[in-house]
Amino acid sequence: MASVVEYKGLKAGYRCGYCDSEEGKVSCGMWAHSMTVQDYQDLIDRGWRRSGKYVYKPVMNQTCCPQYTIRCRPLQFQPSKSHKKVLKKMLKFLAKGEISKGNCEDEPMEPTMEDTVAGDFGLINKLDIQCDLKTLSDDVKESFESEEKKKGRSPKKEESKELIQSQHIEEKLGSGEPSHPIKVHTAPKPGKGADLSKPPCRKAKEIRKERKRLKLMHQNPAGELAGFQAQGEPPSLFQPKANKSNQPKSLEDLIFESLPENASHKLEVRLVPVSFEDPEFKSSFSQSFSLYVKYQMAIHQDPPDECGKTEAENPPHGPDCGYGSFHQQYWLDGRIIAVGVIDILPYCVSSVYLYYDPDYSFLSLGVYSALREIGFTRQLHQKTSQLSYYYMGFYIHSCPKMKYKGQYRPSDLLCPETYVWVPIEQCLSSLENSKYCRFNQDPEAVDEGRSKEPDRLQVFHRKAIMPYGIYKKQQKDPSEEAAVLQYAGLVGQVCSERMLLLRN
Repeated sequence: MASVVEYKGLKAGYRCGYCDSEEGKVSCGMWAHSMTVQDYQDLIDRGWRRSGKYVYKPVMNQTCCPQYTIRCRPLQFQPSKSHKKVLKKMLKFLAKGEISKGNCEDEPMEPTMEDTVAGDFGLINKLDIQCDLKTLSDDVKESFESEEKKKGRSPKKEESKELIQSQHIEEKLGSGEPSHPIKVHTAPKPGKGADLSKPPCRKAKEIRKERKRLKLMHQNPAGELAGFQAQGEPPSLFQPKANKSNQPKSLEDLIFESLPENASHKLEVRLVPVSFEDPEFKSSFSQSFSLYVKYQMAIHQDPPDECGKTEAENPPHGPDCGYGSFHQQYWLDGRIIAVGVIDILPYCVSSVYLYYDPDYSFLSLGVYSALREIGFTRQLHQKTSQLSYYYMGFYIHSCPKMKYKGQYRPSDLLCPETYVWVPIEQCLSSLENSKYCRFNQDPEAVDEGRSKEPDRLQVFHRKAIMPYGIYKKQQKDPSEEAAVLQYAGLVGQVCSERMLLLRN
């Protein structure tokens, strides 16, 4: 099954939800009638992002708030002090029913719709796309011809396995930025936020132990040093003792810490494919959708439209759950209080969207779900070794409420010119001086995946699939070539040869 896309071109001069500029946002976009997980993986590695079935790429050197693709490296991830506070807060609530009053000043703000996806919710409404969204599968030619002849009629449903299909659920449940300002939860106060250019602070407990050790060494330097060497440790004054009791707890230890038998609450996280063919998704859909409506009304004042379905891909060497779009449902005492929409792709888990019951905002569910998704990525990696990254959407350095994503370390930002990953620490000083930056320090480096042979681009036109080199000989419209070449440059050579570009 091939991806089938309709390129919509450049959209400039529309409202930005980050800086409130009325006309500052600039992006290019395309409508995905269908899309495979590999194509979407390759597209997000070139700075694209999906908001439902609309796939878009900010024009980084023109848009008011450049949006840099950010990925975390879960295998090396260590939770920060504020992350640990969120996990402990959840454990206290589950164990004893304790509710923390207020949020910590150094705790990252909760990801809301705009933060998690940074999509173009308002733009989707403005585009007024009237194309039928039914899947174009193996007999795509007949289906599309039928659609053209019978406007408003849907072609036959086909059994295809892909990331994006003919439905509306991801258009809304996986939607992006609202067309109006959003409510922001607790952001770090000025001067109190984490300095991303500095390493995480050491624990006060470790500092106290270090002081005690220094005091002992001052009293009996030979004995203390001998004690270090007897345990096979280096004679360093700045390393805590490496016995097991002093090892920092892993993310999994913190998430799955055992609860007492008489715990006040029970939390269960279920992974459900976004498909009405899946009985668990179908049976929980009503409750999940009601939660979504409650969230939209409370947080965004934006009730959703109709919903539909998508399906997953299940290759032999992939994760047991398969690839595609999934809901991670957070069940508290038998009812859903949050749903994380994620895409499981060949090399990563991509966070799409989170919606939750506003009554449970005190649990910092945005941060908690992100940590669970990082842990989930580590779990998938054990079965599928190449799946080892957690994509968090876009990092916007010029927007203070979006900088919290940089606190999930280690992480990388995507160079907007050469599409190589650069550790975020190396990017921050440049971003302080300029909103738009090329992160690749090699001035000779180029985009290795760029479109080099546009004539090999695959076009779907009038029931036929053909290379662009043949298609362009039949065209007389001079604007046609400019649009196709722009699309080729944005998606790169590999995707341009694999995806089908729909031309009417």
